[in-house]
Amino acid sequence: RVRAGPRARAGGVGARHAMAPTLVSFDVDGTLIRARGASANAFHKAAFAAAFADVYGLDASIDEIDHHGSTDQLVLLAVLAHRKVPAEEAEAKIPAACARMVEYARAAAAHEVSAGLEVLPGVEALLAAIEGAGVERAVSCLVTGNLEDIAWAKMRALGVEGRFSAPRFGGFGSDARDRAELVAAAASRCASAHAAPGARFHLGDTPNDVRAAEACGATPIALLTGVFGEAELRASSKAPDDLVVLEDLADTDAVMRVLGLNA
Repeated sequence: RVRAGPRARAGGVGARHAMAPTLVSFDVDGTLIRARGASANAFHKAAFAAAFADVYGLDASIDEIDHHGSTDQLVLLAVLAHRKVPAEEAEAKIPAACARMVEYARAAAAHEVSAGLEVLPGVEALLAAIEGAGVERAVSCLVTGNLEDIAWAKMRALGVEGRFSAPRFGGFGSDARDRAELVAAAASRCASAHAAPGARFHLGDTPNDVRAAEACGATPIALLTGVFGEAELRASSKAPDDLVVLEDLADTDAVMRVLGLNA
């Protein structure tokens, strides 16, 4: 069910950019996929653990902190601060830590990556619908705090990587720490890989997704598929009454209407 503000009820805000493709970016964890069961998000956690062990000499876990909506580099720094690693040492070794995480990701088998993860309802159908609209009308990408190799490894292992617009692009936690910069990076890369976008939408399940989209001129679409409720998501918006909030992505037609891609 769509809990939409006036602009969405008027038929979507994507229609005003008819001559340029609509850019639709997706967060990953909690938006496209969810972690569940005893092995929940085991691959990503293990990549972090490898970095903590091999770069900092720590037996540490990201579960020691609250990391929802953060970027991988900030998660590393938050855990290190929690463990009282001197800030200068923590910062100096971040490139090596990210490289170790990427190394771990590239060596992992598909079944290791997908363990404890599942694609959320409606995701595959929505990506197929955006793909079916043609790249002249719409392009899809990732905007996520995950390092790029880790993000695409998840999509590949869960069988949805091929649904994103080719050549694939996005904004990733390997690009920057501030999520707003990732939204901007995706728009720039869309222009290079496809065409300069017209309407831009970012779909995410955290307040940081909403704030990042608005900071870079994209329209946020908030999802109730993560740990945050509607009140928290609306409170994070500059225009809470106009924020489009979706319970999930199960109703493809409804989402495509919000994106202005239903006609």
